Amino acid sequence: MLRDGTTRLLRTINRSAVLELVRENSPISRSQIAKQLNISLPTVMRIVDDLMAERLVRPSGRKDTTKGRPASFIEFNGEAFAIVGVDLGGTKIYGMVADLAGNIQYSLYRTHEENQANSAGDYLDGLCEFIEELLAAPRPSGQQIRGIGVGAPGVTLVPEGIVTWAPSLNWRNLPLQAILTDYFDMPVTVENDVNLAALGEWGFGAGKGTCSMVSITLGTGIGAGIIIDGAIYRGCNQAAGEVGYMLPAPRFLEQRYEGFGALETLASGTGIARRAHELLEERQLPFPEERLDARYVFAQAELGVEWAQQVVDETVDYLALAIANISTVLDPEMIVLGGGVASNNPSRLLVDPIRQRLEGVIPFIPHLEVSELGREAAVMGAIMHVMKATDEYVVVKQLT
Repeated sequence: MLRDGTTRLLRTINRSAVLELVRENSPISRSQIAKQLNISLPTVMRIVDDLMAERLVRPSGRKDTTKGRPASFIEFNGEAFAIVGVDLGGTKIYGMVADLAGNIQYSLYRTHEENQANSAGDYLDGLCEFIEELLAAPRPSGQQIRGIGVGAPGVTLVPEGIVTWAPSLNWRNLPLQAILTDYFDMPVTVENDVNLAALGEWGFGAGKGTCSMVSITLGTGIGAGIIIDGAIYRGCNQAAGEVGYMLPAPRFLEQRYEGFGALETLASGTGIARRAHELLEERQLPFPEERLDARYVFAQAELGVEWAQQVVDETVDYLALAIANISTVLDPEMIVLGGGVASNNPSRLLVDPIRQRLEGVIPFIPHLEVSELGREAAVMGAIMHVMKATDEYVVVKQLT
């Protein structure tokens, strides 16, 4: 029994390794796969035959004629299947239909007002209608929907897909995955939206090709998704990455944080706007006619306005402390900054100053990058999430 189980596991590992290598390195020959993964050529040929039968890979038409007998190449057949990805938010819903290669075929954006979300039940009804519209979008002939991936703005139990608490949607212990699976009669995965954003950056964005990375989302709040060896790390209580609760100083001890955490009250979009408001009041400076939000503060800092530069400098300090702590504990290869605060500002205002503050402070500074995917990160992460959930798949770095 143990021998049979070990054999099945080895087959799964080999299959996953081959599929991931083809996905990232198309076109590629069977002999190249065998060499890079240290798997026998007959084993590779059997796996490739299976993947072709499932339409996950296909012949590329390219042949290697550099030496000896020409070798045919294969490539990832991402166009054969599509996935519906949905990113739920407190004020919006963003959805996409994309193929397995990450090519966006259709997108849809709605605010709560457009979705008529007056209650938790209304929001759920509106979500189903939203997904139905995505499923009805035109697709290439013969392309099949492989599944639906949803990012929820709250603590989510995986693999059950239960949203234990999403305050912006007023959901408690909602079995969202089971509800949507029954409604649409197809595979559905539900994951925390920040975790999906990290998976999206790892699979298709700034973190592609890294073995470990952390994606920090700076928006209304602050959250982080942690990818270790290609897999989401969730922690004991599935709350890993709740970096908004980091304590920037001893004065934040012995307090209760029912909503936002200590770091979020200072360095999130909401925290930046609040500190700017307090500083203007303290200095008795006029308030702007425009909305006083993080975007406005950074824009004023770029123009050289002193009070705005002070708020931005303090924000950089707080974020540098958080990144230093994350780096010394996890030692990730890369940290990606996403969300509105990062995506709407040039690197010279945020990333470069953070890097400068960390020079010589910690042993190794990870690569710091701004998100390449922006608001698409979570829905692109849904592609990876559904693909792994609907295939015999395990994360593999490289076999030796």
